[in-house]
Amino acid sequence: MDGIGVSVSIEVYRDAWGVPHLRAADPDELAFAQGQVTARDRAWQLEVERHRAQGTTAAFLGAAELGWDTFARRSRLADTARRCFSRLEQADARTAAWVRAYVDGVNDGLAEGARRAPEFAETGLTPGRWEPWTPLAVWLSTHILFAGFPTKLWREEVAGRLGEEWTELFATDGPGTSGSNGWVVAGERTASGAALVAGDPHRFIEAPGVYQQIRLACDAYDVVGIAVPGVPGLAHFGHTGPVAWAITNAMADYQDLYRERLRRLPDGGVEAYGPEGWRRAAAHTETIGVAGGEPVVVEVVETDRGPVIIGVDDEPEGGSAAWEAVSLRYPPRVTGELGFGVLPALLRARTVADVDTALDGWVEPVNVVLAADTGGGLLHRVAGHVPVRDRANSLRVVPAWDPAHAWQADPAPLPRAEVRGHAVMANARGLAAPLGIEFAPPHRAARIDALLGASADWTPETTTAVHRDTDNASAARLLAAVARAGGAAADGGDGPGPGANGTGADGTGANGFGTDGTGAARSRAGASGGGRGLSPAAASVRDRLLAWDRRMDAESTDAGLYAAVRGAVVRRLAGHEAFAALREPAPYPEVFRPWLALGPRVAYALETLLVAGPVPAGDVDRIVREALDEVGAGEPPAAWGVTHRLAPWQALPDPDDEQWPGLGGDHDCVLSTSSVPGWTDRSARASAARYVWDLADRERSGWIVPFGASGVPGDPHHRDQLPLWLRGELAPVTTDWQYLTKEQR
Repeated sequence: MDGIGVSVSIEVYRDAWGVPHLRAADPDELAFAQGQVTARDRAWQLEVERHRAQGTTAAFLGAAELGWDTFARRSRLADTARRCFSRLEQADARTAAWVRAYVDGVNDGLAEGARRAPEFAETGLTPGRWEPWTPLAVWLSTHILFAGFPTKLWREEVAGRLGEEWTELFATDGPGTSGSNGWVVAGERTASGAALVAGDPHRFIEAPGVYQQIRLACDAYDVVGIAVPGVPGLAHFGHTGPVAWAITNAMADYQDLYRERLRRLPDGGVEAYGPEGWRRAAAHTETIGVAGGEPVVVEVVETDRGPVIIGVDDEPEGGSAAWEAVSLRYPPRVTGELGFGVLPALLRARTVADVDTALDGWVEPVNVVLAADTGGGLLHRVAGHVPVRDRANSLRVVPAWDPAHAWQADPAPLPRAEVRGHAVMANARGLAAPLGIEFAPPHRAARIDALLGASADWTPETTTAVHRDTDNASAARLLAAVARAGGAAADGGDGPGPGANGTGADGTGANGFGTDGTGAARSRAGASGGGRGLSPAAASVRDRLLAWDRRMDAESTDAGLYAAVRGAVVRRLAGHEAFAALREPAPYPEVFRPWLALGPRVAYALETLLVAGPVPAGDVDRIVREALDEVGAGEPPAAWGVTHRLAPWQALPDPDDEQWPGLGGDHDCVLSTSSVPGWTDRSARASAARYVWDLADRERSGWIVPFGASGVPGDPHHRDQLPLWLRGELAPVTTDWQYLTKEQR
């Protein structure tokens, strides 16, 4: 290792699932071991992430990656990582050396890992060299879209095309965001008398997985947890023995988009118009290599607000007229800080106070944190950097030249709350409400809260069952509309059938539309023409749905029936003339399209659009009747899991698509497996890991990832955890070294 030497103290053990348990003399040697074993297990994944962070993936994956590479270059991800690492070296040399040790380990293990990974030969990619700042770049690349700033582009389009009054109509946990479930149960409500911390992060599923189970043990600490490959330590989920912690996305808004006015200077440079008038912007060109194609030259421009990510290429011919563009302002680019000093501090934590103090230095992404310790301590807080600025910054693209949209010097205060019995975090409006605009509907949070409140005798095993819950509270409003289709009056927002447990109706207050979901549903029911003209087949569909238990189980044909009707309703709503202006593609780069497509926006805002918005109430009822007719006239829908199958992202797509299994759950279930209703039942987003941390006995903890510990095809541990993940089970956390197998090298 550069600077600290290679030590024979490093030992690598594996459990029955191939999970690496690492032991070394000190934290730096352990960081080297973490980097080294990660490179051996996941060389292809690490190199893909390094290239994504640098904007160089098209060079070996082809022209399809040009959109991302251009965004990565223009948003200055790699340069921001360099800047943040330089700041880290100045302010926290100890942590900087620890990160360097991890990078040394990656570089030491890459060649061996690449020899095992067939993707290198398939693409002709040669392993490169990691720099000390590369883990920071990987972190930035992984989380740059977490705050969902492209949603501001969508709101801009809605306001301009549909009308200012509808700016927040589609507010919801949309298709481009990532979320999680998480909860802590205090010792007073567990069988052991010690706390439990549990949950699951919902992210786009990638193969290999975006999380890595690992154990890190040295003289200073012994921690099990779930790491991000390419990043040292355990940022999000860990159990040191005395204390355990977990996070979810706070859904905070901490990135801004500015409308810039640019003009070309005679010397070829660029000026931008800001509060002080015209000022020279930084500008240079970069060349992106393209496998099988010609290199592409892109201009990179940065104003006083931030990097220009949209509109650089829109300069009018002639070179004299000004043009408009959009710049991105995000905290690490502004402050030069990413919060990596928190990572080793978390590993050393022994109490929730230690976790709390460490997280005071966190920056991005902004998270809600839960933690518990063996002394009975509990923690529920937000961690991260949220700038203070005008509220309009959080809603729309704002004018760069207006000083009202500047950031204040100090970030926003971070909320915290006392834990009483249990606490839940599931991306809903709650603790982090002052920091954001759009949050997830409350269904997951409410369901977990209700389940946890039903017992005071929780164990790791019973806690695991919460992960598997498939009650779909978000179905309530559509089921109420289905009931109206047959002439029955809706009884408010609560959906009919055994699954209606009181948690399903309320879910759209976050955006100001239909805040009183029950009243809104009644109002629209009264305004509609009721249910007339259903065919016998449609009436049969209606009757089955009203008797459905509202569970999205993979084997449920009623869940499949509900999904078919929902999809038909979504397609018809998206095709309604009220939304005609939004069907034209937005004039933004392809990388932002997941946030800008009308269909997914309608799908995820369906609860709101059934009771509010520009589509008249009578048309909504007609659309529901037509959907029932359509589904009734067609082939009976298959069980939900037949069409609701896993669709993971892979840098090199696997031609065998039939290998991916069916899933239970749905977007708003605790078992959250997201599709795009109306367009595809395939699920690209789901639990990227699940865990239960037991503070009474760490050996009774459990964890799981969708695939396995190894990223190497053909390895016994490449996908051996998939069957357990599908069943909602956890693999045991084994910490007794005598039950682990030492790797001989």
